[in-house]
Amino acid sequence: MNSRSVFVSISRQCAVALLASAIGFPVHAQQTQTGTDDQAAPPSAAQQQQPSPEAQPSLNPPKEGFWGRVNPFARKKWVQKRLDPINDRLTELDEVNARNARDIKDVDERAQAGIKQAQSSADQANQTATTANTQAQTASSTAQQASGHVDQINTTVNGIDQYKQVSDVQVSFRRGTSTLSDDSKQQLDQMAAGLAGHEGYILEMEGHSPAAGATGLQSSERLNDAVKRYLVEQHQIPVYRLHAVALGNAQTASTSGDEDSKPERVKTSSVHIRLMENSLAAQASASPQSAGGSAKVEQP
Repeated sequence: MNSRSVFVSISRQCAVALLASAIGFPVHAQQTQTGTDDQAAPPSAAQQQQPSPEAQPSLNPPKEGFWGRVNPFARKKWVQKRLDPINDRLTELDEVNARNARDIKDVDERAQAGIKQAQSSADQANQTATTANTQAQTASSTAQQASGHVDQINTTVNGIDQYKQVSDVQVSFRRGTSTLSDDSKQQLDQMAAGLAGHEGYILEMEGHSPAAGATGLQSSERLNDAVKRYLVEQHQIPVYRLHAVALGNAQTASTSGDEDSKPERVKTSSVHIRLMENSLAAQASASPQSAGGSAKVEQP
């Protein structure tokens, strides 16, 4: 056998081997697919007690077939069966995300409603506090005004019977007579002119006579009556403003108005008139004018 024959023989053997390999490849792929389908068959009772790979996926899934993780000759049904668990998990995740979104939206709406309600309550409380503050200020102002009125009333009540001397006049008479002279009338006219249109005053009159006992009291009483009669008739002085007392020859303080001086002995017949003013009653009008100070008029 020559070399050419040997070469032809070897070529035929290689062709047969390649042909056998080409025929055996689909058969091996079909066997691999059949083994995979058998593995996908329903599990037995013992296998059902164990968790399914879909419920507890393996971190390192086994290789699929000769070609690696995915068999390029796998059927559509087999691929769909492998994708269904993943689609179910994705659908479950979508539902969870949707439910979480709804819960977040609900929580946000309730939070916004709570914030609005709290803000409304705070605004209402602020308005109530402002109104209460205004009312408190008004009440405080009213209380202060009332306190001022009370103080004013107390001052008025306490000063109703308080009088102070403004001026005094002493009218002297001739012994044994109770007739007013022209000079005496002029003194009384001057004093009465300052009392026109005024309120809150009284006239205190003290009648004095050098005579002793009842005679002196009667004489001083007639002197007081003469002065009062003249003031009422000629100057319309109200009678309630005239207060007179007959002292006879009783020794009193100096008729000059100095209360600290020693009592003097009565030497002449006279009437000492004091103008007394109540400051509260005279507030609405000017104070009575001074009667011109103390004067002593002698009868001729």
